[in-house]
Amino acid sequence: MAVDELDTRILRLLIEQPRTSVREYARVLGVARGTVQARIDRLERDGVITATGPVLSPAALGHPVLAFVHVEVTQGHLDEVGDALAAVPEIVEAFSITGGGDLLTRVVARDAGHLEDVIQRLIQLPGVVRTRTEIALRERVPHRMLPLVESMSRGGGAERRPGGR
Repeated sequence: MAVDELDTRILRLLIEQPRTSVREYARVLGVARGTVQARIDRLERDGVITATGPVLSPAALGHPVLAFVHVEVTQGHLDEVGDALAAVPEIVEAFSITGGGDLLTRVVARDAGHLEDVIQRLIQLPGVVRTRTEIALRERVPHRMLPLVESMSRGGGAERRPGGR
């Protein structure tokens, strides 16, 4: 979906000031409240805005260890293993991937021993062949979307057509 400058300005406000009212966004942007609300509604409907809840810190919740666990799965069991991963609360994300492994999970833990316990649970799941774990040392670039959105509104993310303009 293409975003224009006003969409980008609205998204910036939503990211930087998530508890502000639509009326206040409209005042800051210098546009009508109805315009801002209609844009937000469209961005939600088009799937650009997917959530409005708080972002939680696993570390602040007592799980400061972050690891990426690659999971190799027996052929034909990807869906079953994926469903089983959803039952492990320490797995905060999981993706099907190409390359070395079938699934990549983001796992949080209280400490190294707890991480080992989680990995042992994964290894025991039916259909899991093996795992490979990488522990994150420090976050270098936090999860972010605003630079991407801003590059798109400047034309940096526009689709290029072969031989076209």
